[in-house]
Amino acid sequence: MTAVTNLSFAEQAGRPILMGRRWAVSSGHPLASWAGAQILQRGGTAADAAVAVAAALNVVEPHMSGLGGDLFALVYQADTHTVWAVNGTGPAPLEAIPERFRGGIPERGPLSVSVPAAARAWEVLAQRWGRLSLAESLAPAIELAHEGFPVSHNLAVSLRAHADLLARYPSSARIFLPEGNVPQPGQLLRQAELARTLETIARNGPTALYEGELAERLSRAVVEAGGFLTLESLALAEAEVVAPLSLPYHGWLVWAPPPNSSAHTLLEMLGILEHLPLDSWRPLSAELLHVMIEAKKLAFSDREQFTGDPRFGYVLPKDLLDPERLRALAHTIDPHRTHPAPQRREQTGSQTTSFSVVDPYGNMTVVTASINMAFGSGFVAGDTGILLNNRMTYWHLEAGHPNHLQPGKRVRQTLSPILLTRDRSVLGIGTPGGDAQVQILLHVLVHLINYGVELQPAVELPRWQHHAPGQESNWPHGSVDLVQVEGRLPNSTIEGLQARGHRVQRLPPWGPIGSCQAVYRIGKSSVLQAAADPRSDAYAIAW
Repeated sequence: MTAVTNLSFAEQAGRPILMGRRWAVSSGHPLASWAGAQILQRGGTAADAAVAVAAALNVVEPHMSGLGGDLFALVYQADTHTVWAVNGTGPAPLEAIPERFRGGIPERGPLSVSVPAAARAWEVLAQRWGRLSLAESLAPAIELAHEGFPVSHNLAVSLRAHADLLARYPSSARIFLPEGNVPQPGQLLRQAELARTLETIARNGPTALYEGELAERLSRAVVEAGGFLTLESLALAEAEVVAPLSLPYHGWLVWAPPPNSSAHTLLEMLGILEHLPLDSWRPLSAELLHVMIEAKKLAFSDREQFTGDPRFGYVLPKDLLDPERLRALAHTIDPHRTHPAPQRREQTGSQTTSFSVVDPYGNMTVVTASINMAFGSGFVAGDTGILLNNRMTYWHLEAGHPNHLQPGKRVRQTLSPILLTRDRSVLGIGTPGGDAQVQILLHVLVHLINYGVELQPAVELPRWQHHAPGQESNWPHGSVDLVQVEGRLPNSTIEGLQARGHRVQRLPPWGPIGSCQAVYRIGKSSVLQAAADPRSDAYAIAW
């Protein structure tokens, strides 16, 4: 990273630059970060703590992620200096064939549910890189679910906004609308059914979610409500440990999970920017944001053409990240004028969570997990307490598309945890935001690496996100070509983008666009930094 840049013109949230020497954790909620901290204090690894954080977020951020969804993780092993990716994403159910969706895939409800695989990823993290038992890592979440936790203002707003959805299903309303009312900030929310499910998993392992009595109750609830999540489909859930993708950028090696994640788009955008004169432009300038947006269009065009489940033959071109190809793409960008996006039909929004952990042994785990939209399908499976995803909405129904729906196939995911390594320095970072994830990470990393902005201020910088017809995740598509910017962005930048032909929408000062969490282990000193995004309930702890 270069010398620290003074960004006095950018309003900051006032959060401190948090530092420590032994361990650090940053997640989307204080109680989840505290759950991870408890595990680290007991001698657990970053992987153990990641399981604890993921389970706690299932309780305190129920609308974002959990047992009913999926995750990708990146794991850095300090003793071998290696990075691994964990793919914990489930496939389409066996009965989910395109012919059954001639009227389109429902956005919510049991028919929108794909096979959840997050618990399989918890199992892999604990068994391969953990030191504690799974029961120890799940204990904080079980306590939170049994005893309840105070509903945050952000969760109360989301509950109010989705009350009609949750009210459709008695199993969901019973938990999230107690006595028919939307919980208010500070009110205790208890989830006894979820606590019992977590206890079963702690006692019998995650396999209990996919076979046996708990699996039968889960499957029966979905099938009786009209969904396709049979026991045979549940049995398809697995988590793979795979080699990540990587790309050098300004002295760092940037690591990302491979498809069916679309995190490779971040690598492609960084690779394009490597061939442009960023050092001649100011941070947060129109010149800089313009080329970022144009690079995003190029990378997302490649995603639409190539990205699918590699198990079904959709493999990225070998030269996708070749420096000469990226240089050629960079030369197609006009610094003074935007190229219009192709006019197809496109998308809606997404709710996800991301967190990062570094342990006293130098290991790091970064996780991005999701049930897709806020509250996913809206459907809690019977008395299991599990709120299920609506990831089926990402499938394309047009034959020949890389993301075409096929039973047993994993859908193209936006989940994009990222790791960076350089010598003995390691940085883990991620964010929710659907298609905005890689755009947010690009914005943060460029200001961090190219301009020397400190980690917490870089997370707080005003952001942008670009929507383009034909380039977004949910299908059928319905977006217009639009750049959304947070209102703190300088007027000169907004005017400069408009002058280059961008259609710009100004959002409130803090958006929100995403919620970025990061931890950073700095070189030989091993000093740790942790950053948490003020746009959400996110909270970091370091010691």
